[in-house]
Amino acid sequence: MTHDHDLVLRPTEAQISAALNPPAGRNGGDLVVETLAGLGATTVFGLPGQHALGMFDALRRSDLRYIGLRVENNAGFAADAYGRITGEAAPLLLSTGPGALTSLAALQEAAAASAPVLAISSQIPTAGLGGGRHGYLHELPDQAASFRGVVKSVHTVRTQSQIPSAIAEAWKSALTVPHGPVWVEIPQDVLLAETLIPVVTGGDAFPDELPPRPELTAVAADLLSRAARPAIIAGGGVVRSDASGKLRQLAEVLKAPVVTTPGGKGAFPWKHPLSLQSWIEDRHTTDFLEDADVLLVVGSGLGELSSNYHTFKPRGRVIQIEADLGKLESNHPALGIHADARLALQALLETVVERSDTSAPERAREVLEKVSDRIASQELTLEQEVLASVRRALPASSPSFWDMTILAYWAWSAFDAKGPNHMHSAQGAGGLGYGFPAALGAAAADPTRPVLAVSGDGGALYSIAELATARQYDLNVTWLIVDDGGYGILREYMTDAFGEATATELTRPDYVALAESFGVPGVRTSPETLSEDLSKALASPGPSVVVLPVVLRMFAATHLDGEEGAG
Repeated sequence: MTHDHDLVLRPTEAQISAALNPPAGRNGGDLVVETLAGLGATTVFGLPGQHALGMFDALRRSDLRYIGLRVENNAGFAADAYGRITGEAAPLLLSTGPGALTSLAALQEAAAASAPVLAISSQIPTAGLGGGRHGYLHELPDQAASFRGVVKSVHTVRTQSQIPSAIAEAWKSALTVPHGPVWVEIPQDVLLAETLIPVVTGGDAFPDELPPRPELTAVAADLLSRAARPAIIAGGGVVRSDASGKLRQLAEVLKAPVVTTPGGKGAFPWKHPLSLQSWIEDRHTTDFLEDADVLLVVGSGLGELSSNYHTFKPRGRVIQIEADLGKLESNHPALGIHADARLALQALLETVVERSDTSAPERAREVLEKVSDRIASQELTLEQEVLASVRRALPASSPSFWDMTILAYWAWSAFDAKGPNHMHSAQGAGGLGYGFPAALGAAAADPTRPVLAVSGDGGALYSIAELATARQYDLNVTWLIVDDGGYGILREYMTDAFGEATATELTRPDYVALAESFGVPGVRTSPETLSEDLSKALASPGPSVVVLPVVLRMFAATHLDGEEGAG
């Protein structure tokens, strides 16, 4: 009796001949790039270094497209965005020690946002491994230890024969939900040594699925079907699993209002009658969610931002669908369903009973009116107009990438992303410097549409070197730099807390002149001309910079003292 899984495809005579007579001049680095190509990779990001030269030499013998950035952390941000836009594992090639360690902040953001990044680093020669102090350049006692608390999985290679399997295993790990960054390291001598291993031709590494347990979705469906006031919080897991269509179907069947977290931007239509938009950092929204008798949380861990800074205290039954086991019920007791958002929502759609509730759209509208009145009472017309100008200028199909800056904090709550997977920020880990290099990665992923990056002047200084990258590869990114003279949000925080700010004011360059020195067109704009100037820049192929000198203010928080700031 023959089982399907016992069948092995026999190689053709041509494949046997090629295997027995591999091309001369190949090294361990060729096994890396051949494996990546076999798995379906087309583009790699990175930065060369002495120990990694075997990989980079092999790139010229491959069909892989290489996008080289100027700082490893920025290369990591670019790979992160490429992974978010394509849903594919984005290869990131790094060198040992300082090069590898410089990528850590980017990998932390990829982990927080579930972006699939396949980082492949060199290591010191095999003879130096094991924790002794041999004095090799870039030597660390245990390089992988620096990454174990950041990435999903670590894969260490010691011989050339291990390379294809290690990379395939890492690829699968990166793309198994929850997506995330993974780490592979290969010693310098293994990469440089000539290899007689046949050319890598196979590469299937299918990620594992994570379906929900049917007894749990049955209970969840019953609770939702019988709920009087159901509501839904949609997080980044909905976007990552491409489940926004199923979310909309379920919300309409249940007549359940939906609010999206900053990571879930665009997961639900902004102007849908059931939309609470993204005002999750508002006490009026928090009150509404607390009043729900059944609250469905999809693809969110209800962390700091998504719980209005842990002031959210649900009174009803919570159902939490989450692919990251560590986030399941980590902040609130719930009917926890460990599953991919798409598969779990599909299971609920097949089981729930449609509710009849004509009041739900009206209740959602009332919340949005209360939020609007609160903001209107704070005289923040300038901030609202600036954000509206960005929205008018940006094509509806274009993605945007936002650094940690006041305008981005506004955008988390008040910006219509116009669709899932369109708005991205560094709100997962919260590091500076994300916006521009991430936008470069998105432009490399899809050159058919312009990409917007938004930074403050402080965050922009992290990424200036990548103007050279944008020009070298002619990437279609417009970079909006909001220049307020320093770290604007920290200035506000410190002034509110201590009466004055320290270490927040910055000497900075003339960003327009600096951009032009890289051969990148630049323009200085104003709030009144921003929409027109930004539209022109986005419509012009290739990179561009728009500088907006303006001091923006944040809307008042509502989490500090009950209703404080509610207007």
